[in-house]
Amino acid sequence: MAYEQAPKAPRNRNNPGRSPSSESDYSLMEFIAQYPNDAACLDRLWRDRFAPDGHHAQCPRCEKERKFHRTKTRASYTCDTCGLHIHPMKGTIFQKSTTSLHLWFYAMYLMTSTRAGISAKQLERELGVTYKTAHRMMKKIRTELMHDMDDEPLSGDVEVDETSMGGKARRRMDRFEGAAFREAKPTVLGMVERGGRVRARVIASRRGAPLSRAVVANVNPDSILFTDDWASYKPLRRSYIDHKIINHSAGQYVVGDVYTNTIEGFFGNLKTGMRGVYKKVSPAYQYTVALQRSP
Repeated sequence: MAYEQAPKAPRNRNNPGRSPSSESDYSLMEFIAQYPNDAACLDRLWRDRFAPDGHHAQCPRCEKERKFHRTKTRASYTCDTCGLHIHPMKGTIFQKSTTSLHLWFYAMYLMTSTRAGISAKQLERELGVTYKTAHRMMKKIRTELMHDMDDEPLSGDVEVDETSMGGKARRRMDRFEGAAFREAKPTVLGMVERGGRVRARVIASRRGAPLSRAVVANVNPDSILFTDDWASYKPLRRSYIDHKIINHSAGQYVVGDVYTNTIEGFFGNLKTGMRGVYKKVSPAYQYTVALQRSP
């Protein structure tokens, strides 16, 4: 018996939407619809910082909740009772900036939606601002909005791995020279909650205390740790409720739920950005560039 297939809903060409099969969480068209101008961006700041309903907020002068309205001549909201102005951009990275708030929001969208990263030069082209402005915007977004220094330690199932940054050797080396070359390069330690947050740190060495200290400082002791069979991870089993090891030396990469593929995928995105977008990154900036990657 043949079954008739239900007809598909016609597409609205004037209102394009995200396909259900898309892996995107937030498309460019959705961003444009939600933030069409400066006023919409300012309203988002106002709601997030002061007035969830968009109208009522705590007035510092009245010392009670009052109704506010948008001020026509400035980027502020005014108390209907006492006339106090509240500026949503005050105390943020947007304070005293002459750059359009709409461009700030678009810059944040670009930086968070690009897996392999975006350079300040590309941001300059996208926003139509000077390189100096684009670089300043990118640095503020990275260091003041995307930092994780005050976040709670990672928890749950946490994968940990380390990698060396800095490119390949220009000549053939024997085994001992190759090891010395790798040791001289900056080491980035990556830690990721499965299905959650990711954290990266530049550490002094992939051996001994520097690696162990960084893991203990960033991962809750009630977590289950997943690592490869590198010897420096072995002492960590005393600090966590469980430590599961995947034996890469024996050619094992997935054994049941034991693997480090998530953090290795993060490093893949990081290195793709380093090679294709940034070309060369000094050790001082490798931490902030790592913050821009997605696992």
